[in-house]
Amino acid sequence: MLSQLLADHAALHQALGFKFRTPGILLRNFVAFAEHRGERVITTATVHEWALQAPSPEQRRNRLLTVRRFALSLHAEDPRHEVPSADLFGRASRKRRTPYIYSPGEIRRLIDAAQRLGPDDSIRSLTYATMFGLIAATGMRVSEAIAIRLPDVIDDGLIIAQTKFKKSRLLPLHTTTRHALDRYLATRLKAASQSDALFISHQGTPLAYPTVIMVFLQTIRSIGLRGAPGSRGPRIHDLRHTFAVRSLERCAHDSQAVARHITALSTYLGHAHVTDTYWYLQATHELMAHMSAAGETLHRGVTA
Repeated sequence: MLSQLLADHAALHQALGFKFRTPGILLRNFVAFAEHRGERVITTATVHEWALQAPSPEQRRNRLLTVRRFALSLHAEDPRHEVPSADLFGRASRKRRTPYIYSPGEIRRLIDAAQRLGPDDSIRSLTYATMFGLIAATGMRVSEAIAIRLPDVIDDGLIIAQTKFKKSRLLPLHTTTRHALDRYLATRLKAASQSDALFISHQGTPLAYPTVIMVFLQTIRSIGLRGAPGSRGPRIHDLRHTFAVRSLERCAHDSQAVARHITALSTYLGHAHVTDTYWYLQATHELMAHMSAAGETLHRGVTA
């Protein structure tokens, strides 16, 4: 019974445009657990026991909330389904990992290191050097860079199609970024590949997300910005944070420009709400200096 209810639940979400991948995996796991116990409805006790099998508090809470949403849907039609409290494991506090803001020199070193990747005489080094540079120059998501197809490269920039929030957007490119992309394209269009993916491996196949992350970590370690495996350090996602911060620094001297720019930045990054963009900002010496100066100006009674 729970299996059929889950199938209907998943079909509804997919019909509404949701991929429903991760929730689907978790819910199938839960349903198998519950049905193995002979249960036909959701109970708080079973949700609690199943969620406790996760290895970390974050994963346990994610399991709980995933099943809770499923239970809410079922409870609306059949009150026998129990809806576990969202605070079953206590109140959660979302901890924001402090992003690493790269310096221009560090980004240059990262790209240079990627250009030294092997095998020799293959497209691999140019692929990763261009991809890392493009992410740094546009703040796009890694998944978006991987998903770019050759037809998405147009005269006006890059078309980022069907992104995280089911939207497409156009990314205008700086002249220097466009020149670097064109240099890559000159090699890419000659490469033997049956794929129309912009970024390909030296074997001509589209890049996989885990592979990109692995190569990035190897490259960032090679220039001393990150320690041995298992240690924390700069992430590829921090290039997106860096783009947001550096973009804001360029207009931090003008409060009215900041107000206009944050809206444009939110659109450029593909955020659904401007509040999502605030999450990417991080205090830097330059931003704090501008804020201090603006505070002094305000204190003197002069409009910034």
